[in-house]
Amino acid sequence: MGFASLGSGSRGNGTLVALGDALFLVDCGFNLKQAEQRLARRQVSAGDITAILVSHEHSDHIAGVAALAHRYGLPVYASHGTLSRAPEGFSCQPFDGDVPFEVAGVQINPVCVPHDAREPTQFTLSHGDEKIGVLSDLGSITQHVVSQFSDCTYLLLEANHDRRMLMHGKYPPALKRRVAADYGHLSNEQAAQLLGHLVHPQLHVMIGHISEQNNALQNVSAAFDGLLSKVASLGIANQQDGFDWVGQRPITRQISFDKVM
Repeated sequence: MGFASLGSGSRGNGTLVALGDALFLVDCGFNLKQAEQRLARRQVSAGDITAILVSHEHSDHIAGVAALAHRYGLPVYASHGTLSRAPEGFSCQPFDGDVPFEVAGVQINPVCVPHDAREPTQFTLSHGDEKIGVLSDLGSITQHVVSQFSDCTYLLLEANHDRRMLMHGKYPPALKRRVAADYGHLSNEQAAQLLGHLVHPQLHVMIGHISEQNNALQNVSAAFDGLLSKVASLGIANQQDGFDWVGQRPITRQISFDKVM
């Protein structure tokens, strides 16, 4: 059981989740060649992926899904709303937000979140007593999100921007308003507030979807400093490298079982 990132940010996202006997890829915002290369860095073959889960239709999350799924014959799951706004040639098994379903013995819970997409969801994946959450691309904290992402063992959490850097940065005014809005992205302070509701001593957290223009590592670190002693571990993902396996890597054709934490 564990998770890893192919890359996390506005130029492409992809999160691997290993749970039970299954391996999931949550989103793929990279073209086919990039996705294959990034999977190889995580010692994973695309053919070993059980299914691709799509959170919403924005290109940094969906751009590479169709090509990867077609090349390797992978099933894809996305909400009805996402399917209605997806690029041409995209096909999937649609689901309703907030209605859990099972794939390969793993319960997938597509949690509806406030974001400026048609039917955006983020995911918790559960098997037995273990629960992994992938939570990015939301603009505000809701009680629903807090309740659904409580008791995770592993969690990817967005901390997109530093509000001061965003407001004084080069983005056009309309884009600044969109990012900072209730249906945009979480600031460092909002993300830390959300994590404050979710912390427990066994929780391993990775902070992701960090803006390369409107945030800085020292600001992210400062925002979460007060929570470090309350979780098992906390790390930071980036656009170029994502993050390596936290927990245990899955058994695939390319690798052997190995604890990396």
